[in-house]
Amino acid sequence: MAAGRTKNLEIAVGYEFIYQLPQPTPMILTLNVHASRAHDIIVVDLMTTTPAVPISFHEDMFGNRCARLVAPAGRFRLASAGTVIAADTPDPVVPQAMQHAVEDLPPETLPFLLGSRYCETDVLSPIAWSLFGQTPPGWARVQAVCDYVHERIAFDYMQARATRTALQAYQEQVGVCRDYAHLGVAFCRALNIPARYCTGYLSDIGEPPPYTPGDFAGWFEAYLGGAWHCFDPRNNKPRLGRILMAYGRDAADVALCNTFGPNVLESFTVWTHEQS
Repeated sequence: MAAGRTKNLEIAVGYEFIYQLPQPTPMILTLNVHASRAHDIIVVDLMTTTPAVPISFHEDMFGNRCARLVAPAGRFRLASAGTVIAADTPDPVVPQAMQHAVEDLPPETLPFLLGSRYCETDVLSPIAWSLFGQTPPGWARVQAVCDYVHERIAFDYMQARATRTALQAYQEQVGVCRDYAHLGVAFCRALNIPARYCTGYLSDIGEPPPYTPGDFAGWFEAYLGGAWHCFDPRNNKPRLGRILMAYGRDAADVALCNTFGPNVLESFTVWTHEQS
């Protein structure tokens, strides 16, 4: 192998959801690997259903691939399996990435400066400036946010709550990966740094056991130095095998499964592992 080149990891990804539905139920699903990773896909993550139903696809306003279907009453299974190439190096760290003045930001980044459903930027702004106003602007400031959020919130899967906002995560000091990401996003926006919420697969490659049960992960990207960069306050260190599925203003924009009717999620399985 030539000097300076990285080799690739082949990562198997997939999921299985099993629902019990009392009636036919429309669904909108954001469960595919993001189009920005299309060149890395070697086995396409096709969605299948049991029983089989027609599925249509569209792109939302953020470029996320969304599926639409109507699930029949009774037991309904959603599943997918694919293989994606990733570099065998962790998330890039770019400490020289600078913070842009608001007036110099590209128009497409501006929505990610504003408050949203789960990120109360206006309420959290005084707290953000009191905590981080003296930190060096740019990468160091966003990392300071991640360090604080990582210490502020205690991870507790049993206390996950779909309605918890960034402000509530700050106050309650408990949550799951989406809560860490929402608070990081809200603080960055309050500090005039565009930030967008991300969801996807995150492997345990390179991590010591014990391993937690498979799940989708939440992190965020901040716009610095003319590019979007990954930050993960839940783990607060670069990781291997991160695979984006969707991004938006917050988790409301990238819900994995929107179901329009009563339902019971009977089981939920997610896997991400290196191919042998």
